[in-house]
Amino acid sequence: MVQEKLILLDHGSGGLASQKLIGEMFLKYLDNPILKTLEDSAVLENQAGKLAFTTDSYVVDPIFFPGGDIGKLAVHGTINDLAMRGAKPLCLSLGLILEEGFPLEKLERVIISVSAACSEADVPVVTGDTKVVPKGKGDQIFINTSGIGFVAEEITLSSKMAQEGDIVILSGSMGDHGITIMTCQAGISVQGNLKSDTMPLHNLVQKLLTELPGCVHTLRDPTRGGVATTLNEIAENSGLCIELSDESLPVRPEVKAACELLGLEPLYLANEGKCLVIVQEDKAAKALEIIRSTREGSEAAIIGRLTAGKRGRVFINTPVGGSRIVTPLHGTPLPRIC
Repeated sequence: MVQEKLILLDHGSGGLASQKLIGEMFLKYLDNPILKTLEDSAVLENQAGKLAFTTDSYVVDPIFFPGGDIGKLAVHGTINDLAMRGAKPLCLSLGLILEEGFPLEKLERVIISVSAACSEADVPVVTGDTKVVPKGKGDQIFINTSGIGFVAEEITLSSKMAQEGDIVILSGSMGDHGITIMTCQAGISVQGNLKSDTMPLHNLVQKLLTELPGCVHTLRDPTRGGVATTLNEIAENSGLCIELSDESLPVRPEVKAACELLGLEPLYLANEGKCLVIVQEDKAAKALEIIRSTREGSEAAIIGRLTAGKRGRVFINTPVGGSRIVTPLHGTPLPRIC
């Protein structure tokens, strides 16, 4: 019987085992001229524009799920955080917290996924770190990624930039990632192609900002708390009201079915490959056309507008002529989704 190769405490010691792990695992899949020097920090060439910097940690359970895994999620999530400020992502850092006894085969799967995601997005990992905690002091693997990008001087995006009359566009269907993780955690099987929507959005964003300069006021990715919570934050920061059309909210049939089964509302479920775009009214149709022309935004829809009504509030207008208030998420109905 072949013994399974596992992460040992020695892999986090900084000694020979650490060096072997770096050489045979990380550099094998993530090799590039900056990372391969294995210095204490990466030195980057001067770039034009304003510096954007972000960091995020990923503890998703399970670590492998339909449509992705913790590695792909970490890369895409950090790239998207940069993109939402209009930044062109330049590079990432990769920090791993590994639990003693974690199978090396699973670690390799994660690193291969990180490598593939970085290659697809053309955003390399240029520095990183690995720590190992004793068995029972962690849960398999946690990842921290930080990202650096550059924003053109003329670009300023913020929730506070949203204006009365602006149109709200959602780049695709709601709740795909959140409901996928929820059904995995609950061990529930749902008919249809239920999978995470994790994907990088920086190319969609750059195309939009290039073709409609100055017309996009706000970009946000509705991750934890979903579309509802993110829109409430935009309404609060802009001092405006957001009115949504119930009939325009895009939800896949399989997501809707799973939500009805579990008693969940798609508006509050996490998305990892969607963005909310707040754009000036006279450019909304063109913005929608641009977004739909991309692979990432082919299912985009106009879902609402900003008004001077009850400031800081979000409403859904129903098909029968009524409306209901959409509040931010309260509590944690979906733990460890990212």
